[in-house]
Amino acid sequence: MSTKLKNLQEAAAAAAARAFAIAEKADAEGRSLTEAEQADYKADMLKGRELLEQIKTAKADEAILADAKKLADEIGPAAAEDLDGQKDAAGTLRRVKDLGLEIVNSAEFKAAMAPFKNGGVPERSRFQSDPIAVKSLFTGVADTSAGVFVTPEQTGILEMLGRRPLTIRDMISKRTTGSDTVEYVVQTAHTNAAAPVPEATTSAAPTAPGTAGALVLPAGGGYKPEGSWAFERKTATVKTIAEWVPATKRALADAGQLQGLINDELRKDIAETEEAQIMNGNGSGENLPGILQTSGIQSQAFDTDIFTTSRKAITKARTVGRVVPNAFAFNPVDVETIDLARENGSTGKFLGAGPFSMGPRTLWGVPIVETEAVAAGEGLLGDYSKAVLWDRQQTTVTMTDSHADFFIRNMVAILAEERVAFGVTRPTAFVKVDTQA
Repeated sequence: MSTKLKNLQEAAAAAAARAFAIAEKADAEGRSLTEAEQADYKADMLKGRELLEQIKTAKADEAILADAKKLADEIGPAAAEDLDGQKDAAGTLRRVKDLGLEIVNSAEFKAAMAPFKNGGVPERSRFQSDPIAVKSLFTGVADTSAGVFVTPEQTGILEMLGRRPLTIRDMISKRTTGSDTVEYVVQTAHTNAAAPVPEATTSAAPTAPGTAGALVLPAGGGYKPEGSWAFERKTATVKTIAEWVPATKRALADAGQLQGLINDELRKDIAETEEAQIMNGNGSGENLPGILQTSGIQSQAFDTDIFTTSRKAITKARTVGRVVPNAFAFNPVDVETIDLARENGSTGKFLGAGPFSMGPRTLWGVPIVETEAVAAGEGLLGDYSKAVLWDRQQTTVTMTDSHADFFIRNMVAILAEERVAFGVTRPTAFVKVDTQA
């Protein structure tokens, strides 16, 4: 029993004892109560009834707090400490406020009741008070003193760290394969010997050389020039890109969105790694042969500024690679350099569209694609259809409890993986561009 409840009971008992003593004295003397005794008797009885109501409220409050304490003890030390925080300086639990008493004692309620002198609102009378603020159902200085009785609102918001945009896969050629290796043929040399040829003026046959060598063709024989092509067979091997994370079965069951979130994040991890491999994989071991690491791609050294350098790269793609390039891939840092370029250094107007009319970016008529898969200070120009990704197994997500001792620990391993092969069918279609001196 709390000190406050004990004091209430003692005060109620004292009031009842005083009323009983007054009545007992009059009865012993064989007389009625005097006016003064009647007033004291009524006052003590009224005081006793008021204290009795307070005792009932205090007992109910203590029962609630006792149940909460029991629950907190079952939950753990942290919850029990939180409930102990509801004690006042004397070490007793703060009394739970009666919501009705808080309202009727408010200034807003009293102002609304002022026109009704007898304390009652006549039937059919209009009654309305100003909004009444109820700060807390627990006494104390802070509004947070309710402790374990305050239930946090679950908003459902789950903010992840964010992802970089993925753009390269959308530009390259994509095919599927049912094998672990993919073969393709690339042309390594081409001699164009085509030329105007006159009609034959003789039917003489070629003659043998003196000792060795090719046949000697007769003049006027109308022979056509012979061109030459050379080819090489290439092989792309299917590689696996994978990642897994552990999770408890309880977590997956209790948080409905957790499994979907894990699946989505794993797929995005695979996609980010795939893009990095397409651009920068070194081809060794289980790495894909990335475009920037492919033997035979062209390069353009920095010349004057990023604009001059990029224009010369286009010329190489057209004249050596024999392609019409369809994109520049630049790091966001280099794209910023392009956007902020001005006439006459830093004082003139922007060379591009400027900050108020941004749209699809182009450089010398070639679209610009921003990607963090290319390092700042270099870019990649090319016809991206000349790079091919073969899907052997598109990204899949599976779960199992057969990993290590996960079965007896109620845990599961969530695995995402894809199997792809990659190759550049015409390396000269790409030009590595140095964007900085």
